[in-house]
Formats: sequence, C-alpha cells, structure tokens
Amino acid sequence: GQVEVEARLDLHGMTTASARHALLGFLHRSRGKGHRTVLVITGKGAGGEGVLREAVPRWLNEGDNRRMVRAFSHAAPKDGGEGALYVLLKRLK
Repeated sequence: GQVEVEARLDLHGMTTASARHALLGFLHRSRGKGHRTVLVITGKGAGGEGVLREAVPRWLNEGDNRRMVRAFSHAAPKDGGEGALYVLLKRLK
C-alpha cells in the first residue's frame, strides 16, 4: 500500500560514525514528534555494496533502537528502492 513518510534522513556522504549518530538522533526526535513512518536514505554504494546500506539495518536491530522500531523494509522505487528504508516507529507510551 501507500506509505506516508512523515520525516526523512539522508545519510549520503557521511562517515559511519556520523551516520550512526545522525540516525539515533533522528529516530528519537521523530518518535518524540509522534511520527510513525520515516524514511532513511542510505544510498546503494558502489556496485550495490554500500557500507551504510549494510550497517543501518544492523543498527536498527540493536538494543535501544529495537525498542523504538516496530519494523523496517526497503523503500518503494519512488522513495529510493534498495538505497532507502522505511522505518515504522512504535508509539510513545
């Protein structure tokens, strides 16, 4: 179905450390604003082997992040396809 993206984060050109920091802050801010669906753009990397494309799903599954994230999946082609992820956030209690 159609997904309404409420916020976007583009990680293109960031180092692994700065991308991780940006992602964590983005998730906390988005959830705090009541957003449910956000888009994280990682890019595909050279030959489809992007460092961030591989790292972001791992980060989303880690400890505190896992408590905020309901699910994630590759975006539709119009939103970046395999170079982006839809992230569904859990509601604040």
